[in-house]
Amino acid sequence: MPNSLDFKGKDRMLQRIDQAIAGDCPDEITTCLRRTLVECIADPEIRLPDSVFEVIPGHYARREVYTHPTKGWSMIAMTWGAGQGTPLHDHDGLWCVEGVWSGCIEVVSYQLQEQQGDRYRFQAVGSIVAGCGSAGSLIPPFEYHTITNTDPQRTAVSVHIYKHTMQNCNLFIAEGNGWHRKQAKQLILDAA
Repeated sequence: MPNSLDFKGKDRMLQRIDQAIAGDCPDEITTCLRRTLVECIADPEIRLPDSVFEVIPGHYARREVYTHPTKGWSMIAMTWGAGQGTPLHDHDGLWCVEGVWSGCIEVVSYQLQEQQGDRYRFQAVGSIVAGCGSAGSLIPPFEYHTITNTDPQRTAVSVHIYKHTMQNCNLFIAEGNGWHRKQAKQLILDAA
């Protein structure tokens, strides 16, 4: 897989993101990145490649946009067809900033209540319908969530910036009464 897609305004966007991650603002990294991502989404001089808007039937798409060759941070575009979403999952202990590039997604956050071996009991603690131009962050240990495109007709695209390439995560498969069984998942990238 290549570690970068070409698109209009790429250098402009990458420079802004790299500055935010390098600490060129007075706030914490995720706060700076959220602000930067919102500005990039609104910038008419930045346009993601058409390929990231293509839906893959049967599952949401994860496409690598860029991975910094020395600092390791990565940017993934996720394409959500109507009704596509994730199971409850974590981010393998990585911070992440997520911005909605087009369409609308619902993010439901969960709090871990109890753990017994590989069984976990969660409680939903909030739901946000995030529209185009909005951004949020996940900072461990507050990283448990689901994402769904609830629009029955429109595709959604979100951009996710991770501390470094996220190759694995844990899914939490519902068993009833708030209990879930932990299942390790190796993440794959779809062709762009």
